[in-house]
Amino acid sequence: MDNEQEANHMFTEAIENILADQCTPAAIRTIEGGGSPTALWNALAEAGFLELMTPEAKGGASLALDALFPICVAFGRHAVPVPAAQSIAARALLDGCATPPAGMITLSGAGRREENGTLGAPLTAFGMLADFALVNLDGDMLLLDCAKAERIGTGVHHSLCATLRWPKAALPAPLARRGEQVRRFSAAIHAAAIAGAMEWMFGKTLEYCNDRAQFGKAIGKFQAVQHQLSVMAEQVAVAGISAELAFSGGFAGTPDGTFTGAANIPALLPAAIAKARASMAVSLVAATAHALHGAIGVTEEFDLQLYSRRLHEWRMAEGSETYWNGIVGEAVLAQAPATVSPVASTIDFVRAALNHQPAQEQAQ
Repeated sequence: MDNEQEANHMFTEAIENILADQCTPAAIRTIEGGGSPTALWNALAEAGFLELMTPEAKGGASLALDALFPICVAFGRHAVPVPAAQSIAARALLDGCATPPAGMITLSGAGRREENGTLGAPLTAFGMLADFALVNLDGDMLLLDCAKAERIGTGVHHSLCATLRWPKAALPAPLARRGEQVRRFSAAIHAAAIAGAMEWMFGKTLEYCNDRAQFGKAIGKFQAVQHQLSVMAEQVAVAGISAELAFSGGFAGTPDGTFTGAANIPALLPAAIAKARASMAVSLVAATAHALHGAIGVTEEFDLQLYSRRLHEWRMAEGSETYWNGIVGEAVLAQAPATVSPVASTIDFVRAALNHQPAQEQAQ
């Protein structure tokens, strides 16, 4: 392990320690129930972890995009109830065009202007809590004060997601033409969070199946249960590998603070592949976990529901697999006709997606 890898590992380990201490199931329930997120938020902010992607010249760690992946997975694994990953990403997105405000910043990649001039940001992650939102509006990037927005909850029990709506008078001028980068980063974050939450869910399900006895032996010893666990494990592994792709195809900034045009932002096709494949795994993994847990899995007191609720919410965030598969499909159809087998062609396409970005994307 070289010095850079060791430093990145230390960041992840330190964040894991904070989350283990501050982000307990009891703390999550308190925040979801309307309690203050200040203790958890301050623990992350005061340790400097919101500035991980900020250039060193500006007091940050200049963390590379790929090093952010295990941190975003950890946020999902701990079901973090604050927009920590979004705030880290927002600071990268704002680099070179605005000073990040103090407070919780969330991302919305699908802002839309309504007929009366208001701006809506549908189903925004942590919309019930966030102080600010970085919003994509037709390719423009806007930084909006959530205190000026109407917050409309989803109606799902204890969900922190909300649709935000700002009046026309509250809309600032666009900061830059980086709106699509907001959507890509948000999609990548949700893919990693899905991967982390499913890791926790599989581990908890496996533990339960090894502990729960029926007919004189652990239910995990039954072949039918083992089959379900193996399929679940396969989906969790594929989602994790796919999510990691989104954090391998960005364009890095420089430690001296120079903005290079994409500053550690996930590229389009890796983000699309990651979000699509991670979202595809959600229904099967969540359903299998609940089926194997039986009646206890649907109780409010059991922690499983904290994760299954989030998984279904994150699947839909920034578009489900249908939306992102459409983007991947368009890219596949746009390439030259394949002259080799479909499997080889698919592998070549994924390799190309990770190693080559179209000029128009680099210019965004």
